[in-house]
Amino acid sequence: MDTIALLSHNAATAVIAYRAGVAITAQHFLSDAKRLAQSLPAGKHVLNVCADRYRFTVGLAACLITGRVSLLPSTHTHEVIGQLASFAPDAFCLTDDADCDIDLPKHFYVEPAAGAEWSVPQIPATQIAAIVFTSGSTGTPLPYSKTWGRLAHCVRDGAPRLGLLDGRSHALIGTVPAQHMYGFESTVLLALVSGNAFCAERPFYPADIAAALAAVPRPRALITTPVHLRALLASAMQLPPIDLVVSATAPLDQDLAQEIEVKFHTTLLEIYGSTETGQIAMRRAAQSAAWQLWPGVRLKAAGDQVFAYGGHVEQLTPMCDVIELLDYEAFLLHGRTADLVNVAGKRSSFGYLNAQLNAIPGVVDGVFFLRESPTGSTGVARLGAVVVAPTLSVAALTEHLRRRIDPVFLPRPLIMVERLPRNATGKLPQQALQRLTSTHLQMNELP
Repeated sequence: MDTIALLSHNAATAVIAYRAGVAITAQHFLSDAKRLAQSLPAGKHVLNVCADRYRFTVGLAACLITGRVSLLPSTHTHEVIGQLASFAPDAFCLTDDADCDIDLPKHFYVEPAAGAEWSVPQIPATQIAAIVFTSGSTGTPLPYSKTWGRLAHCVRDGAPRLGLLDGRSHALIGTVPAQHMYGFESTVLLALVSGNAFCAERPFYPADIAAALAAVPRPRALITTPVHLRALLASAMQLPPIDLVVSATAPLDQDLAQEIEVKFHTTLLEIYGSTETGQIAMRRAAQSAAWQLWPGVRLKAAGDQVFAYGGHVEQLTPMCDVIELLDYEAFLLHGRTADLVNVAGKRSSFGYLNAQLNAIPGVVDGVFFLRESPTGSTGVARLGAVVVAPTLSVAALTEHLRRRIDPVFLPRPLIMVERLPRNATGKLPQQALQRLTSTHLQMNELP
């Protein structure tokens, strides 16, 4: 049976993590994982909600050692937890929060006693390591099983493209949660299988990011999102030197990418992928719009659909984006296939509408979305928008939009909020937008 080592660190004293700036060795990590593995209750499926990235990773390793499967939904709402309980009735919740209110049997993380074991476990390549779920930004989350071999293969192939397999251990500071596919691959797995070290903290605000960077030695890599990068630029915060910035969850335009590289004196690389495929490509947006595929991964067009296959992609997988193939290993990205919208016979795209909305002076953040059709309705598409614009009224904002877009695309309702209901990676789950609309319509008695 083919196996892949849990860790690629080749010495017990190699640093695998930093916690509050204190280095944690691979030997210490393995000792913690093996001791936690001995204490886990019965049940094959584990919902690992540990907020501390080190504890999450120890929990993941304990599950891999014992053949358990980590469940990684992108949210932990009551509805999602109920779906998980039906999906995996034996599931329990591993948590480091004494006040955790998740409605599953709980196993609380306890700091293991110190040990001295140094024996790297070998994990079968075909073992299911995790079941990840789509984000829900386009509908109901769906599960996808990930084997240890495919996960390790994906991250190990991508590390050289990111410059993170050059013999120098980078400290990976992640603003994204470990439970999200991007954070899971680019902080946790990247550290385990490529000899790098991750930081236990998940800084969110610019001052916290600066402090987390300052607490660890160079070379440093900031694993983040466009939402966090825009906040850093807007804050005028002075950051310690960053050797690499990695971004994902939404493409950056070239001007913004160049601004980030210049301001922070760094290299910005973007990752492209999906829950279904994992990471499959990267680009340096400040220099090129083209994406370069991971080794062995290929795309092919069939009709109006583009499919990914090869490399770590386990099966022919349809992509949910409008992709232009340049050659066998490069492509351009033109938005999501679900981005197109047709209202009263006129076509536009959410990308265009959102760009016009966010270009209005006074708009801090905003998004168009397609409203769910009420039961018994005619099925005519109706758009809504949620906007953060403290200095503008609904009437003034509507007038600005009327000058920029066709009137058929004017949003109804136009909901003004203090902040958008973005999740931890900056995405806007469709369900959250629909709930906002429902609440707004009930309060204002609109049709």
